[in-house]
Amino acid sequence: MQPTESTASSLAPLKPAYDSILALAPYQTGKPVEELTREYGISDVVKLASNENPMGCSPHVTLAVTEQLGQLARYPDGNGYYLKEALADFNEVSVDQITLGNGSDDLLDILARSFAGVDDAIVYSQYAFIVYPMLAKMQGAKGIEVPAQRFGHDLKAMSQAVQDNLNTKIVFIANPNNPTGTQLEHKALHEFVASVPSSVLVVLDEAYIEYSPESNNRALLDEFANVVIVRTFSKAYGLAGLRVGYALSSVAVADLLNRIRQPFNVSRIGLAAAAAALKDQAFIADTRATNNEQMRWLEKQFDALGLGFIKSHANFIMVEVEVEMEDTTAAVIYQALLEQGVIVRPLTAYGLPNWLRITVGLAEDNLRLIDTLQSILSED
Repeated sequence: MQPTESTASSLAPLKPAYDSILALAPYQTGKPVEELTREYGISDVVKLASNENPMGCSPHVTLAVTEQLGQLARYPDGNGYYLKEALADFNEVSVDQITLGNGSDDLLDILARSFAGVDDAIVYSQYAFIVYPMLAKMQGAKGIEVPAQRFGHDLKAMSQAVQDNLNTKIVFIANPNNPTGTQLEHKALHEFVASVPSSVLVVLDEAYIEYSPESNNRALLDEFANVVIVRTFSKAYGLAGLRVGYALSSVAVADLLNRIRQPFNVSRIGLAAAAAALKDQAFIADTRATNNEQMRWLEKQFDALGLGFIKSHANFIMVEVEVEMEDTTAAVIYQALLEQGVIVRPLTAYGLPNWLRITVGLAEDNLRLIDTLQSILSED
């Protein structure tokens, strides 16, 4: 229902806490399958836009969820005891070093609210996760975007940005990076963390770590108290619909985060599902193997189509679809794919108008994508 004129006028004197909030644009999610079906009447839809696991989730998760259905009237364990115990064992940390979240986005928000305020600065890379600059605006903080290097993080330039802005409180680093899929080496990350003041929180966003286990920088926690690692069950574990994430940090940082965290921010079903998912590492190994095989196949197809792409260490690939044909742009190709029931992710909001981010699907999904893309390109 639209607000009436009187309602709108009564809201006029109300102002957000920070003017920067007015500059925020709502986060644009990947187009839902249901929405595409409503708009175009297409029932056979392939969604390759949100980096979900096309294999679904472990069968152990289904059983764990079923066992919780008779307890939905009860609040979940606000401390998430059993999941935190499992995570502590899996990551070789103490339970006191873990903070649970309603997905990793929740934890990024908690971190920003805990450490950054007005007149503080948050540093992040160009072409990194779009939520980072949003968090700066939400807090009334200064967002400092450092130009990317070959579509990835330029750690030396980011270190210099921290030194040039003494009010920097947080540095966000996505590894592997979303949406470019680039990856940082251990040595470079170690040198970066060592180069910044211990008063600056370095947040490593490892949402895609299961697809690139060599990117695991868990060891940094043993050496640096200002490092926080954020992970999620939404990607490789296949629990995007349940929203469960976790942060690994020093005990002192976790204590602060758990003071800010909302009570019951992870549901009863989410806690049970995540614990069951974590136990099934065979499923994760199968997921990674399937993703790697299909990634290589897609790379060959993009080469054959003459389309550029960035080598990815995650479960998606960024493809350049600007071709030397009149009126053929990423936006045009994105729309044409939509109209044929294939959903991918345009990257205009990231400053990459000629690129699409495409989730690696199952073999039949990827074949459908390539056939459809080839058909669109040949029409032009």
